Amino acid sequence: MHSTHKCLTEAMATGDPAGLQVSSQDVKQRDKPPAKGMATPEKATITSNAMKMLDPHRLKPDSIETERIITVLDETIAKLELSSLIPRIIDSLDRFADMLGPEITNNLTEHQKLSHEMEHLLSSSEEEDTMRAEEQRGCLCLLEQRLQCSVRNVLRLLLASPSLCQALKYEVWVTESPAEVFIKAFGEFRNFMLERLLTSPVEEEEKIRFVEDISLQIKKNTEAITALQAELAAAIRTQEEEIHKKDNVIKDLKTSMQDLTKDCEAGIQQLKQEGEKQQKEELQASQARCARLQQDIQQLGAQLNALVLEHRASELALRKRKCRMEMEIGNWIQKYDAHMGEKQAEYEEVHAAYAEEKAQLSLLMEKRAVLLQEYSQIEEERRIHQEKKEQALKEFNTMTLAATRIQAFWRGYLVRTLFKSKRKKKKKKAKGKKTKK
Repeated sequence: MHSTHKCLTEAMATGDPAGLQVSSQDVKQRDKPPAKGMATPEKATITSNAMKMLDPHRLKPDSIETERIITVLDETIAKLELSSLIPRIIDSLDRFADMLGPEITNNLTEHQKLSHEMEHLLSSSEEEDTMRAEEQRGCLCLLEQRLQCSVRNVLRLLLASPSLCQALKYEVWVTESPAEVFIKAFGEFRNFMLERLLTSPVEEEEKIRFVEDISLQIKKNTEAITALQAELAAAIRTQEEEIHKKDNVIKDLKTSMQDLTKDCEAGIQQLKQEGEKQQKEELQASQARCARLQQDIQQLGAQLNALVLEHRASELALRKRKCRMEMEIGNWIQKYDAHMGEKQAEYEEVHAAYAEEKAQLSLLMEKRAVLLQEYSQIEEERRIHQEKKEQALKEFNTMTLAATRIQAFWRGYLVRTLFKSKRKKKKKKAKGKKTKK
């Protein structure tokens, strides 16, 4: 049970489909029913989704973040490989000077000098006393920073030329080194990270459930195996008895076979003679055929040399064209970077003006809110004042109408009293005239 679980985990970690296939075959073999008379264990239900989940060839990046992480890991592996080659390149710097060029060669010589300074400083720090420990520690820190910068510069220059990197790997690469072991381990870590990034929680639960089912099935199969072993022991005993009987039969057959061997030897001798004759004839025919083939080879070799010369000329023309295209592409990229820098500066100016206008707008909006509040208060006061004015005018009109009516009644009353007094006087005068007569 533990061995099968370990094989499955190693196959999933390394991405080896053969290991997964063998593990699945072992599980299927263990799931076979036992012989008659034994209890039949339940078969493990291996779903197609679980088998697809364990297949490393199914894993493809499904998001930009996953692609970026895998790209960073791949670039790190490439840088580690180049970093492991730097000491061997420095040891044979005269050999690779023409291939590397002056700039990379100068950087490597500077890196070599820094390495020698570091070694010298470390050796001197071990010999001297502890009085200058802090000063030497500071020098070590500075040298470490300079070495890091030197390694970065060398890697940047090497990565700028992929063809040079491939040539260096082909020329300098040495297997079974500590750096190679670390790079292989880092590659396995990259595959493991890819699997982890592309495995969802549901798939992880299905994988755990799948392994648990396999472990349970293996436990059941071990119980069945113990029962089968007991039955096998009994079967072996019966088989030994049958073998003893068959040994006796074999002894009888050997005696008959000795007679047959004598007859076969005579037939074999005759066949050897016929075979030697046929071999001589075929040898003569093959020699004539080899002569013809040798002539054909010479003709084809001449044709090959002519084609190689022709292809080298075309390859040289294509290389020149490639260099010219690379220079044009570099110029276009520089123009694009300059144009984008101008656009970025223009965008920053517009964005700064926009931010300033936005701040002014927020101040104006605050002032507007205050003025609106004051305006609403003034309008409310005006409305109240207008209502009071209208109320006073209405009361004034009412009082004016009442005064007019009172005056009218009063004048009517005065006129009526005046007329009454005049009538009384006229009546008195009329009565006095009558009396005089």
